[in-house]
Amino acid sequence: MIERTVAGVGSVRSLAVHTVAFASFFLFAVFGILSWELMLLVLTTILSLEAIYLAIFIQITVNKHTESLREVEEDIDEIQEDVEELGEDMEDIQEDLEEISEDIEEISEDIDEIQEDVEELNEEEGEPKVKKAGKPKAKKLTKGEALDRLTRDVARVLADLEELKKGK
Repeated sequence: MIERTVAGVGSVRSLAVHTVAFASFFLFAVFGILSWELMLLVLTTILSLEAIYLAIFIQITVNKHTESLREVEEDIDEIQEDVEELGEDMEDIQEDLEEISEDIEEISEDIDEIQEDVEELNEEEGEPKVKKAGKPKAKKLTKGEALDRLTRDVARVLADLEELKKGK
C-alpha cells in the first residue's frame, strides 16, 4: 500500500488533483464561500499534514532501498570471495599441470632408457639393432646388467604411474 501511495504522489494525476484542490480553495475565498482566514487555516493544516505523511512515506522508501542495497552488497562480497577461491583453484591446477608435465618428461626419459636396454638385449641375442638417429652409442652391457637395468627402469615407470594415479 505504501509503495502505491508513494508512486501515486509522484504521478501526473497527483499533480492535477493537487492543482485543482488548491485552485478550488482560492476560488472559494475569492467568491466569498469561505473567508480568507478560514481558507488559509484549512489549506495550511491540510498541507502540513500532507507534508508530514509524505516525509514518512519517503523515509520508508529510503529504508527499503537501503536494505535492498545491503543485500546487493552482501551478494557482491560473496561473488568476490568466489572469484578469489576460483583464482586459488586455478593456481593449484597450474601447479598440478606443471607436476604432471615433469612426470611425463621423467616417464619419457624412462621409456627411452628402456628402449635402449631392449635394443641392447636384441643386439646381444643377435637380432639387428634399430639405431636411433643422433643418439650416442651406449656401452655394451652383459645380459644380467641389462636385465637389472631394465627391471629398475620398469619399477621406476610403475612408481611414476602410481604417483600420477594418486594425484600427488
